[in-house]
Amino acid sequence: MTSLSPIPKIFEALAAIGTVGSLFFYFLSAVGMASFLRDRKKLLEKPKLPESQLPPVSILKPLKGVDPSIWECFCSHCEQQYPQFQLIFGVSEPGDPAIEIVRNLQAKYPDLAIDLTICEQILGANTKVSNLAQMLPLVRHEMLLVNDSDIRVPPDYLRAVMTPLVNTSVGLVTCLYHGVAGPTLGSRLEALSISTDFIPGVLTARFIERELHFGLGSTLAFRRSDLISIGGFESLVDYLADDYELGSRIAATGKKVELSAETVATFLTSYNLRQFFSHQLRWSRTIRDARRWGYTGLLFTFGLPWALATLLVSHEAEWAWALFGMTLALRVTLAYVAAVLVLDDFQFVHDIWLLPLRDLIAPIVWVASFMGNRIHWRGDSFTLKNGRLTRTSD
Repeated sequence: MTSLSPIPKIFEALAAIGTVGSLFFYFLSAVGMASFLRDRKKLLEKPKLPESQLPPVSILKPLKGVDPSIWECFCSHCEQQYPQFQLIFGVSEPGDPAIEIVRNLQAKYPDLAIDLTICEQILGANTKVSNLAQMLPLVRHEMLLVNDSDIRVPPDYLRAVMTPLVNTSVGLVTCLYHGVAGPTLGSRLEALSISTDFIPGVLTARFIERELHFGLGSTLAFRRSDLISIGGFESLVDYLADDYELGSRIAATGKKVELSAETVATFLTSYNLRQFFSHQLRWSRTIRDARRWGYTGLLFTFGLPWALATLLVSHEAEWAWALFGMTLALRVTLAYVAAVLVLDDFQFVHDIWLLPLRDLIAPIVWVASFMGNRIHWRGDSFTLKNGRLTRTSD
């Protein structure tokens, strides 16, 4: 009598292990989000610092082209309830269309210190960081804040971000963010990825590692002296994940990286599905090179795909249905907590039905991220190796 092949049972066991591993990640994610919400509540309950104790700050915004809602984003920075700040914009080409927008901003807010510079040198593969290095001579204050051009902030943003830096043990402050999607399916999937996948991952890392050891491009607030101590912007000009590197290097000096109680919004391009996949692939390869072991562990975060695979290979066994139901319920619940309670992203409520599609795409992107080092970024092609960029031609 021929014995049955053990291979189906092996696949069944592997799928079940993947599902259980994802449930454990969900547990860690829940604890991480609860920890952040608790810490944020404590921060918000603290008395506000008097304006005389708030340090003046120079905001550096490197630009290339015009992002969605860029005018609204710029105005939100100009209308801060903060005693003293400077805005510095930098472009690498004199014909960049963002220049006209900055000129209009200077006309609308004539009493604000708003500077614009043309960064003619190319110091490295990362043009953004190259521009930042050339913007530094215009800085008037010790405190610096760097964020992307598509970031919209609330009126108390600067106060919330700069207050922790009054403590000299804090070296960098960063912010969580959510995406404001365009009308396309790709853009809405991108917003879901940020709110329900990336941000919970950040908070899980914060819980496991007891604090953050990296920064997010939505906000990087730090001292000029700390920047100089790690080699300045020039030491980062060939890195794709410059925000991660900046936070990591400041943390390595022994100073803390704090997560602000404030959250911000980023306006997303109206990606089609191909552009969405390409952007996710670039993002994934960036994280892969920045946090290799952590990124490899993402294999055990794909709860819905693992649960679906378990259901299929077990031939819809009752226990597999129970596991699938538990996974789906936890996934949706934690996605709601991350999007709505942590980020105030109520767009999630309208797009929740896209969550299974987004989760089925995620492992495909994860696998594809290991199948090459080529990335496309703002119209240019690069090879990525150990976090560093090398410009290539298609």
